[in-house]
Amino acid sequence: NAEAGGMSGALGLLMVGLSPLSGSGETSCCAYVLMVTAVYWVSEAVPLGAAALVPAFLYPLFGVLKSSEVAAEYCKDTTLLLMGVICLAASIEKWNLHKRIALRMVMIAGAKPGMLVLGFMCCTVFLSMWLSNTSTTAMVMPIAEAVLQQLISTMEEGEAETQRLKTHLLLDSSSHIVPAIILFQIAVEIPNLKRVKARRDSQYPTKRDHMICKCLSLSITYAATIGGLITITGTSTNLIFAEQFNTRYPEAKVINFGTWFIFSFPIAIIMLVLTWLWLHFLFLGCNFRETCSLSKKRKTRREMMSERRIHEEYEKLGPISYPEVVTGVFFILMTLLWFTREPGFVPGWTSLFEKKGYRTDATVSVLLGFLLFLIPARRPFSSSNENSGSDPLAPMITWKDFQRLMPWEIVILVGGGYALAAGCKVSGLSMWIGRQLEPMSGLPPWAVTLLACLLVSAVTEFASNPATLTVFLPILSALSETLLINPLHTLIPSTMCVSFGVMLPVGNPPNAIVFSYGHVKISDMVKAGFGVNLIGVAVVMLAITTWGVPLFNLTEFPVWAMARNVTGSL
Repeated sequence: NAEAGGMSGALGLLMVGLSPLSGSGETSCCAYVLMVTAVYWVSEAVPLGAAALVPAFLYPLFGVLKSSEVAAEYCKDTTLLLMGVICLAASIEKWNLHKRIALRMVMIAGAKPGMLVLGFMCCTVFLSMWLSNTSTTAMVMPIAEAVLQQLISTMEEGEAETQRLKTHLLLDSSSHIVPAIILFQIAVEIPNLKRVKARRDSQYPTKRDHMICKCLSLSITYAATIGGLITITGTSTNLIFAEQFNTRYPEAKVINFGTWFIFSFPIAIIMLVLTWLWLHFLFLGCNFRETCSLSKKRKTRREMMSERRIHEEYEKLGPISYPEVVTGVFFILMTLLWFTREPGFVPGWTSLFEKKGYRTDATVSVLLGFLLFLIPARRPFSSSNENSGSDPLAPMITWKDFQRLMPWEIVILVGGGYALAAGCKVSGLSMWIGRQLEPMSGLPPWAVTLLACLLVSAVTEFASNPATLTVFLPILSALSETLLINPLHTLIPSTMCVSFGVMLPVGNPPNAIVFSYGHVKISDMVKAGFGVNLIGVAVVMLAITTWGVPLFNLTEFPVWAMARNVTGSL
């Protein structure tokens, strides 16, 4: 009933505005479209992708943009970039390369609780750099759950074995022990048997086991969020920022795969370490020597059993296959081509071409993604017995593999954001918003950025990350232009902080996946997520005021923003 009421209310909002605003100025009409779309996104009365289609019919109806102009906003360069990355992700999943990487990293870390959590966090961060946060969490959590169940079952087996040994010793030595000691032994054993039975009635043998489960589960969702910050393609909000920024400031050639990576990689490393320390303190205590020792002498029986289980899972994968090798080569090649396209400090490979500006990261992504549909998954000149029964010309991935992972809803959502931004630019709404924010001109740039980060990170706890960023980017751009602050000073930190919706299961899909396993309660997620949120905002502010300044030349109001400001005011 509540959902039906929300849908009827949203429908009423749409219908009420159609008649009075149809004859109003373009600025008012654009403001109305922005408001309606934002309400749909925040309330989720309809799917996010469906809500993103609102500008496609309201802008033409109100005379803000032509239908052909709106349609052109729904497919941009980043759409092709995402499609190429999804092709590679489909190949990684299909041939289990992600599982091999995850298990290998956990084997290196060991089974000590502290090192186990750090190992899972490292492999999750690495995978989330290239795959979506949701896909990474969905891949890693089953592996983590198998390890956790092994820890729990080993503990229960260990306690049962201890009881059997004590009983055996008691019977063997009964002829040599006085009756008083026998009675004392029986008196001690009865409570222990009751304790074991009570523990078996519970899901976790001990409270410490429960804490390990909580710590490991939450570490995976936080690590997926951290990993998504590192690359432009790591999460949809990074793509939204890149395309909206490049559309609004076409003369600014400062945001590409390389510059983003150089800025965000130190942020991710610092956040990874601090988040691990925070979770360790919260759930495992401060005894790092006990939980993080790599010495074999300090390993317990259950930890050795867990390591054996991980090795068994890895051995099930068998020797590395030809498709895994091809996928790994494509993965490395795509990364190298992105880095060397326009590195900045030396000429990139695009300088070999006569015409400049034609090739982007999407060109590399789509080219390599297309080749995965052509290259056979079977090793050339292999024996006839190998892969018997399968098509020898079957490609690395099929269209079904691609279709299964391609997030079309995100593509349309991003397109809706571009359409809204284009309408705000044409109608003059962005300039009007900027003029209303002129009283903030007395604040220093770092204070404006901090307020933006705190506001965005608070809103995103209750609304989807892409929708929140899509609404805030045009407003923050106009604010930066009005206050003569380099737009990157506010836009990059806000883009990163919008990913810090980690306090509630509804904050983002990885949170919901981890919560569904039942190890954590909402109170655990709020308590741990609040600390991670503060860590994230603090580290991002540190980055934008230190190494971000020379990297993006943040001390000056750039010419490309000045040209945009003058054009908008005209």
